[in-house]
Amino acid sequence: MIAAFSISPMGGPAEDDGGVSAAVAEAVAIVRASGLPCETNAMFTNIEGEWDEVMAVIKACVDRLAQTAPRVSLVIKADIRPGFTGQLTAKIERVERRLR
Repeated sequence: MIAAFSISPMGGPAEDDGGVSAAVAEAVAIVRASGLPCETNAMFTNIEGEWDEVMAVIKACVDRLAQTAPRVSLVIKADIRPGFTGQLTAKIERVERRLR
């Protein structure tokens, strides 16, 4: 599966500083340390793996941000396609081929 998720602390020190980039960076670090294929863009972090692996990483991100914020916002969009791997890049490659 591929999950695109956006996470942000609500309330607490991060918002008091006028931004949430430090907290988001902590979540991205957790994703990257997982060893699962991933990418981060301006709106979401995408992660690919088996259901339990991906959800465990997302939960770890929520748990980390919840340590310093009274509330955490989480948006998840998932593409669940059993038997397929490498789709984080393959989906883009298929579109790019059609654009040539």
